[in-house]
Amino acid sequence: MADIPAALAATRSAVNDLAAAGDKAAATWTIPRAPGKWSPSQIVEHVARALEESANMVQGAPSRLPSLPGFVRPVVRALLFNRVIRKGTFPKAKTTKAMDPERGPDSPAQGRARLEAALAKFDAACRARAESSRTTESAAFGTVALADYIKFQEVHTRHHTKQIPVA
Repeated sequence: MADIPAALAATRSAVNDLAAAGDKAAATWTIPRAPGKWSPSQIVEHVARALEESANMVQGAPSRLPSLPGFVRPVVRALLFNRVIRKGTFPKAKTTKAMDPERGPDSPAQGRARLEAALAKFDAACRARAESSRTTESAAFGTVALADYIKFQEVHTRHHTKQIPVA
């Protein structure tokens, strides 16, 4: 199992890379890259929401992340979660309504602040969880290793960083 502090450091690096890509895309910050796609601002908001809701889930608090029936979780864990952890890539997929932002922060600087706040919440939740357990319960995947769940967020963030067009 991967080391939790190392996994958190990798996720922090991914968030920093996303914020840097947002900075470089300042001229197109609120412009979708193609019809039906998100703007850099919306991408940043989506990732921030995912981190915040993942922090809620790790803490055992209510979360807007998808909740699947228990009998489906092992299948989704095998087909999606384990694949993402093993390959380090995120497949193309549609998100849930709660994670689909109509708009995001007004500027790259506000986007960076939004990401940093969401990451701080996620980091604190994971560190607190690690004091009592090396696993966490996901409403979509079932019981998973905490370090793997953190890596899942890193891969998710890197996936979206690639979607930001840089001028």
